[in-house]
Amino acid sequence: GLDTPTELTRHAQALRAQGYDFAMRYYSHNAAKNLSLGEARALSAAGLLVGAVWETAGTHAGFFTRAQGAADGAAAYQMAHSAIGQPAGSAIYFAVDYDATEADIAGPVCEYFEGVNAAFAAAAGGQAAYTVGVSGSGLCCDTLVDKRLAALAWLSQSTGFAGSKAFAQGARYNLVQYLPTTVTLSDGAELQIDSDATNPDQAHGLFRLVTE
Repeated sequence: GLDTPTELTRHAQALRAQGYDFAMRYYSHNAAKNLSLGEARALSAAGLLVGAVWETAGTHAGFFTRAQGAADGAAAYQMAHSAIGQPAGSAIYFAVDYDATEADIAGPVCEYFEGVNAAFAAAAGGQAAYTVGVSGSGLCCDTLVDKRLAALAWLSQSTGFAGSKAFAQGARYNLVQYLPTTVTLSDGAELQIDSDATNPDQAHGLFRLVTE
């Protein structure tokens, strides 16, 4: 699989022909990098699974609060449900995009994910909700899954981050990200991507829209 901020609608068939099984795309406040309904349909029709990650400014501890998590959770849920029609039970991952310390994770990061979970529960209104995932370091993934603040973990490519090597070796991840690369597709496009893989022994929370 791959993740990219680049819109993939016109490349969907070429990606599938090149052997890709899934694409991770974004929800955020930046429309230019967000997954669109047409794109999700095109990827699904081509036979790819789609994954969603919310990523905005989560690059430092000061960003993470319970209130920010509640706001981001509500916005991500709304995009998934209303804009995309993402199936219930699939996942939205939330990015912790830096090498968070143990204190950062135990404090503001956990509080942020408490807000995300509260927002998901409120938006679902007692119905089947989306699954909360975390994208980050091994220590971050390990802690949030253990505390049941996230059900799924997408391990960052940054192997030097705290706990990442051990988390990878233990194969506790649901998704794992590898280093950036450039791929040339059969349609002539060159895409800047990160390569990714699912853990064959774990759920991943990816989805496919029903297409005609």
